[in-house]
Amino acid sequence: MHRSTGRWQLGLALALLTMFLWGILPIALSIALQAIDVYTLTWARFTAAGGLLLGFLAVRRRLPPLGKLTAASWGLLAAAAVFLGGNYWLYLEGLSLTTAANAQVLIQLAPVLLSLGALVIFKERYSPLQWTGMGVLVAGFALFFREQLQGLLSGPGAYLTGSAFILAGAGSWAIYALAQKQLLRVLPSAGIMLMLYGGCALLFTPFSEPAVLLGLDTLHTAALVFCALNTLVAYGAFAEALEHWEASRVSAVLALTPLVTLAADWGFAQLWPGLIKPDVLTSFGVFGAVLVVTGSLAMALGSTRNR
Repeated sequence: MHRSTGRWQLGLALALLTMFLWGILPIALSIALQAIDVYTLTWARFTAAGGLLLGFLAVRRRLPPLGKLTAASWGLLAAAAVFLGGNYWLYLEGLSLTTAANAQVLIQLAPVLLSLGALVIFKERYSPLQWTGMGVLVAGFALFFREQLQGLLSGPGAYLTGSAFILAGAGSWAIYALAQKQLLRVLPSAGIMLMLYGGCALLFTPFSEPAVLLGLDTLHTAALVFCALNTLVAYGAFAEALEHWEASRVSAVLALTPLVTLAADWGFAQLWPGLIKPDVLTSFGVFGAVLVVTGSLAMALGSTRNR
């Protein structure tokens, strides 16, 4: 099983960068989906990220040593690519049918599943402080997303269907992330992401329509470029964070992502009224946000051990 390097300060910084980029990503995706279908958008993100990373690694002569991979490693790579691609597709399908805020609360199942999977597969173990933090985190999310959860239960059919897609995407992402961490035993994080980007791009090529991208206006082109760069940087930072920090702690930091989304949601609404409709937090939501931050910090800073 893979073991972290113990450089927790670097792992924390990389996890925070991932959290910020994933927090603002749903807004850019919502804008891009106004002009691009799910398959083409996903293909473009993987193709651009893979191409840029390939060029970077080639210049630095750090291309992954594929000849050293065993059949088991190739199988793990294939599984990781399928589940990562599944996460992208399912999340975008859900986002096209629901809202960014609702998508973010439901996708938070992903880091929780990653954390629980790390307890079982990588033998990570929570301290009492971290178990307490998880309880506070769950309570905080229940309050913070009180209005969104009520909307989920009473929403129309398309809204519920979109939510189901996102929940499935969360499970797909957790499986990918666990495979990613195990692959760090045989490949560096950048090499793994290069293989995954290339594999996912191939998976979506038959369903994409690249010609659509030529007719985009400035706004939607900018949103697409941002989404592609976000894919490259955020997943690169996430993969490297797993190299230096326990998966359970990384997932605790990622649990803060919805707070970034709500803040960005409000900021975009102030700068471009009508483009993004912000969510209005009640007193319950503010208190829930405090609990989310407190619980996440307890989980991240508590003493995780390996059995």
